[in-house]
Amino acid sequence: MIKVLLPTDFSENAFHAITYAVKLLEHATCTFYLVHAYTPPVYRVDYTLGSPGQLGLPDDERNKAEEALERTKKKIKSLLPVSRHSFVTHAAFNSLAEELESVSQKEDIDFIVMGTQGATGAKEILFGSNTVQVIQKSSVPVLAVPAEFEYRPLQNMLFPTDYEVEFKKANLETVLQLLKLSRAKLHVLHISSPEGLDESQMDNKGYLEGRLLERNHQFYDMPDQDLIAAINDFQDTVSVDMLAMVRNKHTFLERLFIAPTIRNIGLHSKVPFLVLPLNP
Repeated sequence: MIKVLLPTDFSENAFHAITYAVKLLEHATCTFYLVHAYTPPVYRVDYTLGSPGQLGLPDDERNKAEEALERTKKKIKSLLPVSRHSFVTHAAFNSLAEELESVSQKEDIDFIVMGTQGATGAKEILFGSNTVQVIQKSSVPVLAVPAEFEYRPLQNMLFPTDYEVEFKKANLETVLQLLKLSRAKLHVLHISSPEGLDESQMDNKGYLEGRLLERNHQFYDMPDQDLIAAINDFQDTVSVDMLAMVRNKHTFLERLFIAPTIRNIGLHSKVPFLVLPLNP
């Protein structure tokens, strides 16, 4: 049983990500949690004291959210009826990132799938503020799906790494799970430095090789260059359906989300982006 969180603000972008998740996991037994976190535009006194429901008062925002969640649930089940899939709806007065983390811990969620704003320009993925906050806070993997991405079966997943990540602490289960379900190939991309790999990097690479023994995969060493350029060059030769990276404090990915002025990754094609947390 796979448990997946599907946050929604009831936009087309959010529903697009929901349909992607259902199609991606068509052949898996899944429980999808449709989640909407709301904060009323004008705070009432009862919200400052907690949710109105806790005070025995009607909560109009929750009622509207629950009705909208039910409509979303019915719509996705009618469009994509999969007997192995079940849906649970959940509305809460909270910030999105905090509520998703709370539900993830309580329900033992495997990963989150959410939409992310599409940027102008054919070679950009722009992460909206909600997506960035969720990725930064989440203790489970987050799969961000660009609005412009048209679903296609997962065949090739690109996994750039500098081997500085201690993969024993990385959440690799989602990658392994998706590879098994889709019978996809994992392409592990490393940018070679003139100094080569140190002992720690060799150990990390060895551990990763061990975890991938039963999965279709290939390792690549590319000449020293900018990461984005390497990703783009690789996609000129292999049609990538998903990009996966580990959120490590010392990597390009972490700097991407920390730096407020740098919120996009230039890619030749806008593909779903799986971000894996690194456990402490």
